[in-house]
Amino acid sequence: MIYLDNAATSMQYEEVSLKMLETATKCYGNPSSLHSFGLKAEKLVTESKKQLADITKANKVIMTASGTEADNMAIFSYKNRDRSKNRYITSKVEHPAVLESMKKLESEGNEVKYIDVDQNGLMDISRLGEELNENTALVSVMTVNNETGTIQPINQIYELMKQVSPGAVLHTDAVQAFGKMRLDNVKAHMISISGHKFHGPKGIGALLLRENLNLKPLIYGGGQELGVRSGTENTSSIIGMALAANISYDHLGEVNQRMGEMNSYFTQGLLNEIGDIRINGALELGYSIEDYGRRSPYILNVSFLGTRGEVLLHTLEQDEIFVSTGSACASNKKGKSHVLSSMGLREKDIEGAIRFSFSEFNTREEMDIVVDKTKKAVERFRKLGSFR
Repeated sequence: MIYLDNAATSMQYEEVSLKMLETATKCYGNPSSLHSFGLKAEKLVTESKKQLADITKANKVIMTASGTEADNMAIFSYKNRDRSKNRYITSKVEHPAVLESMKKLESEGNEVKYIDVDQNGLMDISRLGEELNENTALVSVMTVNNETGTIQPINQIYELMKQVSPGAVLHTDAVQAFGKMRLDNVKAHMISISGHKFHGPKGIGALLLRENLNLKPLIYGGGQELGVRSGTENTSSIIGMALAANISYDHLGEVNQRMGEMNSYFTQGLLNEIGDIRINGALELGYSIEDYGRRSPYILNVSFLGTRGEVLLHTLEQDEIFVSTGSACASNKKGKSHVLSSMGLREKDIEGAIRFSFSEFNTREEMDIVVDKTKKAVERFRKLGSFR
């Protein structure tokens, strides 16, 4: 099996699985209990949250059940905190967790502006400057796009906001960035992350607060998570997520270098072996928040012209090669990719798009196999298509 759908979810580190099992069987007390067994669980949760905070220099960590919940929390909890402003700004290529939240705000009478992107998916920051004003409450722009890997200019957005709308708050969905680039220098007020994107468990995420913001609760009850999200803590998953984060960042430089070499090798292999293809996003790779406009080495989106992405996906699946046609969180919805459409791609280019997303467990040898199998699948489809 060759797994190239890591942007959808990644395989847990073995160390994470073992640690979670140990926690679930030996430290299953409720962290809110006053007895020593509960206090032991509480200590582990507190230590894990501190580890996540240290990696990003966050002041506060609020655990959630997913990156989607963290995005929703950032938008709605802040809105409930500050109702004096009703202008919200985002880009046209955000994850559905942000775009659908913005649509909800619009339905409630708030003003929402959606900023265009260029042909590589980079947000038009000059256009953002025109839309910012004293009535702007919040701006939400993702760090790395989940379909194309494009790195957005988060720090530049923050500095622009300080000049034009100093009272506004910046949120970034860093789900595809955390564990893959350093985020301690990200100038954002709120950062969303998700455990299963960096070899941690599913069903656990976090909203990291870089400044001393006080959010209104989304879930009421016993007052857990700074009173913002009540409910018994998912102890084993919190510990597993923190461990996955530590493992990822311990060897980040080495892995990123290898990922970049492999991504470039695979990209060139496709370009050399298959004609009439289009790389969706920048060719140049980026490894830090300052490399905006470049592409994360963990994602490659390719349009195979004259084919259908869904057919290619299932053809590759027969050879136990697993890829995707876009965001897994929107795969149950009909219609073309809003990300590729916003980048100006023609419908036939979008129809033939495949996303390959990599992890440290992939190898060059696998890339050779995938190039060969993809070439055969594309040629077969194009040949059949010519008889229609």
